[in-house]
Amino acid sequence: MTARSTIVEAPTATIVRTAAHANGGPMSAARHLTPSDRARRGLAARRTLPPREQGELVLPPNRPDPVSLIEEQARSRIPELVPVRHGRMMLSPFTFFRGNARGMAIDLGAGPVSGLGAQLCGDAHLSNFGLFGSPERRLLFDINDFDETTAGPWEWDVKRLAASLSVAGRGNGFSRKERRKCVLETVRRYRDASAEFGTMRTLDVWYARADIEEVQEALQNKMSSSRRKNVDQALLKARGSGNLKAYSKLTELTDDGVRIKADPPLLVPIGDILPDAGREELETGIKELLTLYRRTLSNERRALFDEFEFVDMARKVVGVGSVGTRCWIVLLRGRDDGDPLFLQVKEAGRSVLRRHVPMALRQRSAPRNEGERVVVGQRLMQAASDIFLGWQRVEGIDGQVRDFYVRQLRDMKGSAVVEKQDPRGMTMYGQLCGWTLARAHARTGDRIALATYLNSDDAFPEAMVEYAEAYADQNERDYQAFVDAINSGRLQAESGL
Repeated sequence: MTARSTIVEAPTATIVRTAAHANGGPMSAARHLTPSDRARRGLAARRTLPPREQGELVLPPNRPDPVSLIEEQARSRIPELVPVRHGRMMLSPFTFFRGNARGMAIDLGAGPVSGLGAQLCGDAHLSNFGLFGSPERRLLFDINDFDETTAGPWEWDVKRLAASLSVAGRGNGFSRKERRKCVLETVRRYRDASAEFGTMRTLDVWYARADIEEVQEALQNKMSSSRRKNVDQALLKARGSGNLKAYSKLTELTDDGVRIKADPPLLVPIGDILPDAGREELETGIKELLTLYRRTLSNERRALFDEFEFVDMARKVVGVGSVGTRCWIVLLRGRDDGDPLFLQVKEAGRSVLRRHVPMALRQRSAPRNEGERVVVGQRLMQAASDIFLGWQRVEGIDGQVRDFYVRQLRDMKGSAVVEKQDPRGMTMYGQLCGWTLARAHARTGDRIALATYLNSDDAFPEAMVEYAEAYADQNERDYQAFVDAINSGRLQAESGL
């Protein structure tokens, strides 16, 4: 049966349908239940909210004006970077979708949920999956953005991923039939992977990972020679994108030694932002942050971190939705100038999802700060995480108390250029994202209940096709309102950056 695609307005701000045994956090409820009990939870959830009904796009009453939401976000950001953010968001409906996570969070919060929870990425669109290096120096494919991570309804991640396929497919000129196949095959892979994880032992789920060489080998027969060549080039580029590559690209030799070179407004050394007194104060603040951040590392990684000394720092613009938040890159030196370490120190605000998550699915203990929330969520969902991943709260930077998380910059990282994918390529990529998301949810939620809820039929995949198309329609309307606000002068935008 095909799910309904009707867009309706919710009678209340949040509709929550929960099964009789809704959990109080991403992992707590399923710990000591038998597999049969967990399967019954899934069946109860399926009766409470049949999967086919998840295709209905429910909008909140008095839905906020998307332009007003963007204006509100701008108030907490670095003023001179706000037009850069707007310029990146106005490139296309897909870049707007990427930057409008808060708007979709409000919409997701208005609809019913199954009552089954997991740790959410919170922003699971196509461009937030990609390659990175494991501590063993293997290339893995995984989720790579956790700024919005929180415990919540598992289907919210799937809906954002499905909608991103429809939005990106429209931008790439795909027909409705082609977009339908992209979404359907992606969500089917999520469903089938969830079924596989539902039968696995707990440790086997935790150890599961998408080693890119194994993925590449499995896909060889499905790829044309030109696509294999493109994949090979992308992997080669990712393997070469570590600290040494960043060092050669981002630094220059000055009279004071090696320093980060300016590329304003995207990369601005601290000395170009503030006069001497302010620069010293901010530099001292970042050094203090790193000293305190060190405590969030395990003992052996503290010893490794202590091998490096501070050299320089600069403000960096990253992403689309994150533009304007405080983000610094810090250059450290080990043995000599040929032994660099680049760390990214990024501001962590409150997850845009958290206020909309039903109380029954929220974490019972809130993180001590937002940087910790990001780090813990990343460690829960990723197969392997950066060895320098940590967090800290700093008082005094910009006159505010702000939370940050720290990780390596460009550690063998790579991602697909979604805007260049053809229908077959996007379908294959979407399937890999679907498997990856299912594995992350299986690690943190009740994987048996989830597999039972999804069953083996196409009710949920078909529902996601309808939801994705309906949300792509809504995204286009919101994007047009955003562009109109720029053209009228209500919002300022700087393009080409």
